[in-house]
Amino acid sequence: MAGVSATFETLVVSTRAAGVAQVLMSRPEVFNAFDERMIGELDVAFAALEADPAVRVIVLAGAGRHFSAGADLQWMQRASTASEDWNLQDARRFAGMLARLEQCPKPTVARVQGAALGGGVGLACACDVAVAADDASFSVSEAKFGILPAVIGPYVTNAVGKRQARRLALTTTRIRAAEALAIGLVQQVVSADGLDAAIDAVVADLLAGGPNAQREIKALFAQLEVGPITPEVRERTARTIARVRGTAEAREGFAAFLAKRPASWIPKA
Repeated sequence: MAGVSATFETLVVSTRAAGVAQVLMSRPEVFNAFDERMIGELDVAFAALEADPAVRVIVLAGAGRHFSAGADLQWMQRASTASEDWNLQDARRFAGMLARLEQCPKPTVARVQGAALGGGVGLACACDVAVAADDASFSVSEAKFGILPAVIGPYVTNAVGKRQARRLALTTTRIRAAEALAIGLVQQVVSADGLDAAIDAVVADLLAGGPNAQREIKALFAQLEVGPITPEVRERTARTIARVRGTAEAREGFAAFLAKRPASWIPKA
């Protein structure tokens, strides 16, 4: 893509459709398990796509039979013999990459097939929308290896709630796509053959929204907590909508609706 100048060893970054980038994790021989290199490349790729004005939506996918097996075990084995300081710096890079994905001002969609394990669950939870094939399965598996899902924990908790996240992490149980849907880990389950069509339908819905409005949604919702709606929250929401109503994008949106024409930000077929 025009905005991505880096050469990647573990990723394939491509144009899926007009305004839509796809980041494909491409280590199918290890089920797209990630190590230091892939973490760094994901961070670079999402930073470049965030800065590319031609990109409206980003799809995160995995090559081959599985979405992602999480942390590469050879990487984890190296970490087990390294110093605490090395591990701290390494974990900070992983945390920074997940934050880059979750805080991306553009909508992100996870395309999940096969297994999503450990950090692979974290990647799916960090995306705005996760669509899974009905053969997908999920396991927060870190405790099996004597470690814990620390860095992905906040993302899993935000997706499914604290009690379900605790159950998944403590038991390491593997759940099927239907249960993942029921607890909110993914938002849609479709047949494996229909996965790409479902992703394209979600993308089409996202492209229909104003890009500035979507940036504002992500920024505002990141500040909102489940719970009492305090005077401070009411004031923040009132100030946000008052500011956004006066933008050029809002004027175009209302004008397009009244004129019964597509808004200017919708890609032409």
